[in-house]
Amino acid sequence: MKVILVYWSGTGNTEAMAQVVAEGVQAQGGEVALFTAGEFDVDMAGFFNAIAFGCPSMGSEELEESEFAPMFAAREPELKDKPIALFGSYGWGDGEWMCTWADTCKSNGAILACEPVICNEAPDEDALAQCKALGGALVLAGK
Repeated sequence: MKVILVYWSGTGNTEAMAQVVAEGVQAQGGEVALFTAGEFDVDMAGFFNAIAFGCPSMGSEELEESEFAPMFAAREPELKDKPIALFGSYGWGDGEWMCTWADTCKSNGAILACEPVICNEAPDEDALAQCKALGGALVLAGK
């Protein structure tokens, strides 16, 4: 079971979450490849069984616009029937960006392996436990 994990992080909070999601994938016996949105080549997705996307809330509760959003938009047509998971941090607002993002994925036919994980600012122990569980759930959904 191969999982690709693609994220964007401005302050390091979403990156910390990504590291723990990767640990959750490995703990469930999956292989994981971790990439920032800038490193990720859109042709890579076809080589993996499942994908985790991580992005913090930016601006007016939206995905980061310069790197992450364009990369994600390029992936949207391929999300149909693909197990995915979403995670990210925020510093203001109430998490609306994640609800909108999850709805977009569902409307594209993606299979959400579990509920998205969000945290306010730096992830606490509870958020990190949720991230680890998210990684494990993604492995199980991709089998």
